[in-house]
Amino acid sequence: MTHPDPLRQRAAALQLHGLLAHWNDCAGQPWLPSLLDWEEAERARRSLERRLRCAHIGRFKPLADFDWGWPQQCDQGAIAELMELSFLREAGNAILVGPSGLGKTTIAQNIAHQAVLHGYTVRFTTAGQLLGELASLDSDSALRSRLHLYAARLRPSSIRWQ
Repeated sequence: MTHPDPLRQRAAALQLHGLLAHWNDCAGQPWLPSLLDWEEAERARRSLERRLRCAHIGRFKPLADFDWGWPQQCDQGAIAELMELSFLREAGNAILVGPSGLGKTTIAQNIAHQAVLHGYTVRFTTAGQLLGELASLDSDSALRSRLHLYAARLRPSSIRWQ
């Protein structure tokens, strides 16, 4: 029984078809592992940049700088749990609810950023942006379709501020 060549498996996973077509000429070359390392690192870097750009998170204050003393009834443990992203692995959602100015957007931006860093594709939006998007749809069928899409994805766990 022959064991699969791990370098060839990496080249196949990267879909380096030209390299695979000439595998017998390249297989023993000392530069091959470095080439595959470079390609994997470059693709990971570009993927992260693309996900960050498409997430539309914007500039935000990191949670390390968040004032946990305000609001007094903010559930820091629940937010720390959201930052662990288990709700994403369970295909769930999180909704932050409370009055204006308490840090919901900042916390949501931090969660979104954490998700992107862990390889998830994110689309950050606020309720106001979402409602604006829905209001701009030009037909009833488009609106129904978009509402159905959002409703199908909504199984929220929520955090409330008071």
